[in-house]
Amino acid sequence: MKTVISINLKSDFGFLKKPDTNDPIYITFNMLHKPAFLGILGAIIGEKGFQKHGEMPEYYKNLKSIPVSIAPLDEDGKIYHENGNFVKTIIKYNNTTGLASEEEGGNLMVTEQVLVAPAFKCWVELDLEKELEIKLYNYLKNYKAEYLPYLGKNEFSLWWDNFTEYGYEIYSPKGSFHIDSLFIKEEPIKDEKVKTFFKPGVLSLTKSNFMYFERLPLEYMEAPLFQYKYMDFAFTNWELKQDYALPESVSLYKLSSNEIIQMF
Repeated sequence: MKTVISINLKSDFGFLKKPDTNDPIYITFNMLHKPAFLGILGAIIGEKGFQKHGEMPEYYKNLKSIPVSIAPLDEDGKIYHENGNFVKTIIKYNNTTGLASEEEGGNLMVTEQVLVAPAFKCWVELDLEKELEIKLYNYLKNYKAEYLPYLGKNEFSLWWDNFTEYGYEIYSPKGSFHIDSLFIKEEPIKDEKVKTFFKPGVLSLTKSNFMYFERLPLEYMEAPLFQYKYMDFAFTNWELKQDYALPESVSLYKLSSNEIIQMF
């Protein structure tokens, strides 16, 4: 039996390092991406991380086929982001362990961009006939973790709340529609949005419309490169036209909460 659950992930700070940036500043992704989220789930249930060069970690091999969906969190009127963007700041520090730099004195000066108070709503589709996914379901529901989960760095511990379970169905648009999560964008959105956006109970005249885009990791390309595979993602409060082309490899889900999400 399959089910969809969601949790709200929160942290005081976060650092999701872009691997193509190094000197003079380390840059973070703005949005939580699937490989990082799978690492968080792996820590929660006690799966092993990176152990040996040239081998994918246990958590990734065991969890990579689980469909997930992610969105910046809006919670009870509290907004943690502005049009999909989180507040960022720059931190400068010295690494004087002697292990981080071959420079004389062993002192590495680091300048790092970090997320401030990032929070995400994350959905996970679980098969409750598989032992590992039953374990993940129970740990998330009972707010239990084997290892302390963190958002990119050991010192940026995170927590989760608001475990919710949903009924769902695969969704095929029968008119204009709104996606409540990040979604993979293969076609331009500019000419495929409708002119108005309305949700019951929301004064749409006072709500500004936005479109947020980021190129994010979707998965790891395994041997021999062991690098991220990237896709273009979007997040918007615009409604899209019925015939807006979405990738055939991923599905839209309509939840019992009436949210429409893309699982990838």
